[in-house]
Amino acid sequence: MSNQAKYVEYRHRYPTFVYSGYEWRPETDGLHLSFEFRVGDDIVFRPTAFVPSRPFLSIKHLDKETLDVLVFNIGMAELVSYWKCFCPPLVEVSCGSLTGEQIAFWKKLYYHGLGEFFYLNGIEATQDDFMTIDALQLALDSRPMQQLHLNKNNYLVPIGGGKDSVVTLEALRTMRKGATEGIRPLIMNPRGATVGCAERGGYDVAHTLYIYRTLCPVMLEQNRHGCLNGHTPFSAMLAFYTLLALAMSGEANVALSNESSANESTVLGSSVNHQYSKSFEFEEDFRRYVAEYISPEVRYFSFLRPLTELQIASLFARLDQYHDVFRSCNVGSKTDEWCGHCAKCLFAYIILSPFLQPTKLQRMFGKDMLNESACRREFDQLTGRLPVKPFECVGTVSEVNAALCMALNRYYCAQPLPVLLRDYQAVDLSTDVEKLLHSLGEESNLNEAERSCLQHILQDGEWAD
Repeated sequence: MSNQAKYVEYRHRYPTFVYSGYEWRPETDGLHLSFEFRVGDDIVFRPTAFVPSRPFLSIKHLDKETLDVLVFNIGMAELVSYWKCFCPPLVEVSCGSLTGEQIAFWKKLYYHGLGEFFYLNGIEATQDDFMTIDALQLALDSRPMQQLHLNKNNYLVPIGGGKDSVVTLEALRTMRKGATEGIRPLIMNPRGATVGCAERGGYDVAHTLYIYRTLCPVMLEQNRHGCLNGHTPFSAMLAFYTLLALAMSGEANVALSNESSANESTVLGSSVNHQYSKSFEFEEDFRRYVAEYISPEVRYFSFLRPLTELQIASLFARLDQYHDVFRSCNVGSKTDEWCGHCAKCLFAYIILSPFLQPTKLQRMFGKDMLNESACRREFDQLTGRLPVKPFECVGTVSEVNAALCMALNRYYCAQPLPVLLRDYQAVDLSTDVEKLLHSLGEESNLNEAERSCLQHILQDGEWAD
């Protein structure tokens, strides 16, 4: 049976998906969260999350209504991971209320966040027909929000273990002239690379905010039995968890590490984008949603939005202290390794190739990725020879080609070319390389001090000691 046929059959068999409940429980070890979603009479999903206690965390200043709003919205973000198993046409929200504008926000997020899921499963769906959300609707001013009393000078920085969040961390530290105070790393489901990057930045476990998120085993069992499966908007889900983290820790700013490249579609010429929830469009939608329905005190933005992947790589190349601990490979994430054969490994290798000696890159990745003939398809996808980019968080086609051309000119003039470069048709870098590396994009939500800091680092190459 095709996935399109499964989609139609499941929607007939399971017409309704219910967000039936959520719970938050403060205990001595931290804050425990749980959610309940139901499909039909027998399928119940109960995912959980846990925020361990830290001296800088507290919920004593938050009333029940505020915590209910924060946790309810996290559940709305979690919902889509479970809905996609059977894609019921009706979603009933029985444990909370939504305005019409909120329903429109969630439908847009779910639809575009599932763009890759629909595309790879061959499912025909439109934003109008894929889902109807039914919830008790209240007027916008019927639920006044409590003041969260957040510190406008302090930042929460989600750490993913790759180069991007490291650059954000160091840029903020540079803006504060080397001080680590007022900058709080956040790690979801800690692993070697995320913990290692935070520690190299000067933040031990006691000063880092952890969130543990656990998928419901019922969903994993349904996956083994062949239900529909695929990519969901993880960054959007993380965004709603950061709101709870801010309320508990007191920072007002969430500084993401999403670059301008995240706006490019994965399927060129379409709206299908693996990185939709990292795009500027989602950032703008989320900021409006938070200001209207959560708290106007919160400031959510990407610190790296004016930068390209190429610029971020040039900055990261100068941060030697992180080179042995960062990892961007999803395949090898559980063991904190570069798998050495996926598109993410190849992209990371390519984007750093203009800025680091080939021998150093080979030591970092454990091999010469440009000599991996098995990665020919991924290479052709990244360079635009094929019309669909890898479904990974990778840069634009033009950035990949610019990186390869710069590396060819810098390191591969007087030696035999690696196998992937032997028939590569170098493109003409019509844009001046200095401009390519040192000019900031206009599209961002940075303030003047943050933008000035990025410009200074790009032009002068100086990090804080």
